[in-house]
Amino acid sequence: MTVEKKAAAPSGWLMLCLLVLASVADVALYLWSAAGLSLGVDDAVYGPMLLGAIVLTVVIAVLCGGFFTIQPGQARVCVLFGNYVGTVRTEGFHWANPFYSRKLGSSDEASVVEDLDDAKAALLSKGLSTKVSVRARTLNGERLKVNDKVGNPIEIADVVVWHVEDTAKALFDVDDYPSYVAMQAETALRHVASIYPYDHTGDSSDSSDVITLRSNVEEVSAALREELSCRLEPAGVVVDDARLTHLAYASEIAQAMLRRQQAEAVIAARRKIVEGAVGMVEMAVNELARGGAVDLDDERRAAMASNLMVVLCGDSEAHPVINTGSLY
Repeated sequence: MTVEKKAAAPSGWLMLCLLVLASVADVALYLWSAAGLSLGVDDAVYGPMLLGAIVLTVVIAVLCGGFFTIQPGQARVCVLFGNYVGTVRTEGFHWANPFYSRKLGSSDEASVVEDLDDAKAALLSKGLSTKVSVRARTLNGERLKVNDKVGNPIEIADVVVWHVEDTAKALFDVDDYPSYVAMQAETALRHVASIYPYDHTGDSSDSSDVITLRSNVEEVSAALREELSCRLEPAGVVVDDARLTHLAYASEIAQAMLRRQQAEAVIAARRKIVEGAVGMVEMAVNELARGGAVDLDDERRAAMASNLMVVLCGDSEAHPVINTGSLY
């Protein structure tokens, strides 16, 4: 694997001054040689002088190709005839070897271009720039339809914040690092979604300690970041953050899951009502027995408990019937 190393690039202002002086001298040589040749004084002197001026013009033109600027948050990878020289990260105006490559072509460019549409093929044919942005980037993933741990189809999407840490790995160890990041982000999301259930109702165990996609957002995000970090490390990319942006059941089972959730909510509410009603009935029977105002045998106590449970647990409002005679 390629490892990034620092490359020296002097300030471009000094070289610019030298080239300006050389250009002035070159213009003077042109004028001097042209004047001498027009007068026919000594062709043996002014002829080579004109040739030297032409050569100096070519040299100046070649040296001018070595100027480049680096903005904050950028880096320049220096490649000389296929050999990696180093990376310049110092921002400002620089001058370096004018023969450093400015574009890097793909090794499998011909075969890849055939499989892409016209816009992507045109972009790939230009190659990757040796100027690499090391700023933080955001990748908004598309919605994917995957199966969770128990096989329920769900829709899931994420957002990944990443930046290039090692420019040499990004350019030389993978073919196209932005596409590599996008593909690995999708693969990591599919893998993470498949190892966790959607929620506790979808898991086969009844334990509330099971990590789920819906309830344990922080744990799932941490697992996604760890998965992405391992997958993107060969490309010299560091993951700053990764979060889920969309999570829902797939449309084909959404209605069934909604009915199940509603049923579970009704059951939980009924359980709470029954627990409260039992406590209230027990308290009422004990208080009546303790006060001595009403002497209740077991049969009457059971009838009273039954009536109170019906009143407390019923869906509709109770309509009492007043008995003016005996209890029986």
